[in-house]
Amino acid sequence: MKIRLVQGAKDLAAFIELPYRLHRADPVWVPPLRFDVRARLNRKKNPFFEHGEADYFLAERGAEVIGRIAAITNRLHNETHQDKVAFFGFFECVNDPLVARALLDTAAEWARQKGFEVLRGPASFSTNDECGLLVDGFDSPPTLMMAHNPAYYVDLVESAGFVKAKDLWAYEHDLSNEVPQRITRSCEVIRKRARVTVRQAEAGSFAAEIRRLKSGYNDYWEKNWGFVPMTDSELEHMSAQLKPFYDPGMVVFAEREGRVVALCLALPDLNEVLRTNRSGRLFPGVLKLFWRLRRKQVRRMRLLMLGVLPEFRGKGVDGVVINELWKHVLSRGIDWCEAGWILEDNPAISNFTERLGFARYKTYRLYDRAL
Repeated sequence: MKIRLVQGAKDLAAFIELPYRLHRADPVWVPPLRFDVRARLNRKKNPFFEHGEADYFLAERGAEVIGRIAAITNRLHNETHQDKVAFFGFFECVNDPLVARALLDTAAEWARQKGFEVLRGPASFSTNDECGLLVDGFDSPPTLMMAHNPAYYVDLVESAGFVKAKDLWAYEHDLSNEVPQRITRSCEVIRKRARVTVRQAEAGSFAAEIRRLKSGYNDYWEKNWGFVPMTDSELEHMSAQLKPFYDPGMVVFAEREGRVVALCLALPDLNEVLRTNRSGRLFPGVLKLFWRLRRKQVRRMRLLMLGVLPEFRGKGVDGVVINELWKHVLSRGIDWCEAGWILEDNPAISNFTERLGFARYKTYRLYDRAL
């Protein structure tokens, strides 16, 4: 068995291919679109590389690829948190602790040589991307931009000297019932008391509304553990990816005198369709995706973002924007929602989520290893 650096198109193709071979028998694994994975790994196309770097490694036994890993640095993370943390991501491995240890040791040595003190992961590439190792909730498929892995990965990572850094919680809720009248009435009272107006995003102002989301994200979450601010380039890149699936009714703002004081963002769960596209090929996966979206046949969604300015927290404004979102998605035929992820030590958000009727159903974990 050997570990070697990915060099050239053939190695990159092998790096991308591995999870399709490892997980093809897992009925709840959702194959990502290959072209999307390739674009994420492309140092020239992914704006992450304006403030980060990464090298990719393969584990091979003879001619067979049996594992992979990315070793990652993120300048914005370390500037924001004043630490020296490197990351590992895109981790895939056969059920062999020796192979996993060799891959993780390779990433650790790569980070150590660059002067970092901690190796954290998995994060592919940061907390703005897919992150966390699934440690609970293996029996249901992941939603859009959420991770899924076999249960044995937990033992592989922990046996390589990694310890828990933070748990990330995901919640689910059946939305098939109408919004309770008591919630609607209370939201009207809260809106008047807080003197806010609530609106959905404007259909013809996609770029401007996305900028408002980015500003809100960087303002509301800046003190959160693991937060990494989103750059303008990353915003443009994300906008280009989201635009084909953009539903203005799933972006809700609460405003006072033109200032956004609370917001939420949800997306249809595209994984509901991609799960059946086992090859990860562009066609017919994307055609099927657009056809089902147009016919409103995607019944699941993910609530990605819910934020409130500090001075408006505890006043119920978060419930007002969620209520507006809930009414809209019911009209679209969506009857299930995942909210997350939520930091395990953020009781204000987790308690609010549970009061809305959500139940925790998955746990993801970020691990640290001192270097």
